[in-house]
Amino acid sequence: MALIIGLGSYFIGLFNAEMALNEKGYYFVTLMFGLFAVISLQKSVRDRSEGIPVTAIYYGLAWFCTVLAVALVIIGLWNADLLLSEKGFFGLGFILSLFAVVAVQKNVRDSAGANSAQPIEELQSGPSCPSNTVGE
Repeated sequence: MALIIGLGSYFIGLFNAEMALNEKGYYFVTLMFGLFAVISLQKSVRDRSEGIPVTAIYYGLAWFCTVLAVALVIIGLWNADLLLSEKGFFGLGFILSLFAVVAVQKNVRDSAGANSAQPIEELQSGPSCPSNTVGE
């Protein structure tokens, strides 16, 4: 529900905002970029905690993109010709959406792991296949 509320309020506010189309596009793209960045960051952090290899460059890039997305929204709202209440509305919708998409991604991953018949070790290493099955 938090994701629906966050995205819904952000998009409704964006649709009703009296700003140029290119400004609306900027806020839309920063939201999409932010959502992808935090999903990637959450996955990287979780993979590392579970012992799944994650390269340092990808991990660093995920952190960089997350910080960049938040910074771009802050800079955009700081310089926007909007009422302070509108700026707060967009900021809260943005942060709520980022938080919620991390929670949704975590729950989807937990559910997929819980519903799987394979143990976690097999999922991490890939499917096992016997080496001597040719010709049987």
